[in-house]
Amino acid sequence: MITLDNLTKSFVQKDGSQVSAVNAVSLDVPPGEICVFLGPSGCGKTTTLKMINRLIRPTSGRVLINGEDTRQLDEIALRRHIGYVIQQIGLFPNMTIEENIAVVPRLLGWDKTRCRARATELMAMVALDPKRYLSRYPRELSGGQQQRIGVIRALAADPPVLLMDEPFGAVDPINRESIQNEFLQMQRQLGKTVIMVSHDIDEAIKLADRVAVFRQGRLVQFAQPDALLAKPVDEFVASFVGHDRILKRLLLVRAEDAATPQPTVRPQTPASEAFALMDELDTRSLVVVDASARALGYIARRETRGAQGTCEARVRPFKATAAAGDNLRVLLSRMYEHNLASLPVLGDANQYLGEVTQDSIADYLSSGKSRDLTSG
Repeated sequence: MITLDNLTKSFVQKDGSQVSAVNAVSLDVPPGEICVFLGPSGCGKTTTLKMINRLIRPTSGRVLINGEDTRQLDEIALRRHIGYVIQQIGLFPNMTIEENIAVVPRLLGWDKTRCRARATELMAMVALDPKRYLSRYPRELSGGQQQRIGVIRALAADPPVLLMDEPFGAVDPINRESIQNEFLQMQRQLGKTVIMVSHDIDEAIKLADRVAVFRQGRLVQFAQPDALLAKPVDEFVASFVGHDRILKRLLLVRAEDAATPQPTVRPQTPASEAFALMDELDTRSLVVVDASARALGYIARRETRGAQGTCEARVRPFKATAAAGDNLRVLLSRMYEHNLASLPVLGDANQYLGEVTQDSIADYLSSGKSRDLTSG
């Protein structure tokens, strides 16, 4: 959807010398993904963002949107088809909330009925009652409410691309988390291609499909969040993402990634055979599965010692389980809550995928593996 090709911006200083704010940045953002530009102040991330909608003209290089070079497009038309959200929100104080939301749609020739319908639809997405708020003015809303309006105003004309410059930076932590969650939900529904500037690594790993780390105008690393945390390209990136980067990965790694396959038994397996297997493996229990590998529960070693018959009569329900998509932070919390050393990981149809233990989590995180290291 968005390609930056050797994008460069240089400024001439008072003494006539040139300084590069952005130096030969190249990257691709696939359709429907959120890419976060991350880095310290003055690293070139906002300048790069503004070159995409030509608020700043590149010195050299290209920006392509859907394969089309933006240099060939009328700047005003280009900006009307790219949503733009800034930290300062920028609502027009003399306009109602409805009028603010409808600014770009009205410029594009939408009639009043269509504008109102769109405003009503978007207000519902951020849990603001249209009947209460559309006729109000920005000064009558809280900071968090105003920021929500700023986000949905950028989406009003249904642009395929959304640019966001530290959109949640001025909001208090409680509202920020709520707005971030609402934004992610909207993104899943609308599938926009989003580029967001941030200096907050926690925000980046929560929201981004890909993260671009900038330093002194250069792109240092471009990777998916887990790959960034697992394999920082240099000491600068490692320091910027935080020395607790391994713990941050708990939110990104899924149960199925850290699960290790384990032997299982069937209901009809003789109890003596199950005991012998547990004795050989030196384990306290085994998962019982049916012919379709669906987990039925577990059997305990102590209950099969010297037992006659099959495992079926001795199957116990799990105290707790993990879904394949649960993150490791959730898993650890569940383990501690139930005082368990391991959790069985189950698929959508209850298939047994393996087990996660504290040791398997530690092994996975220390190995440097990630879901995708190809872009790092």
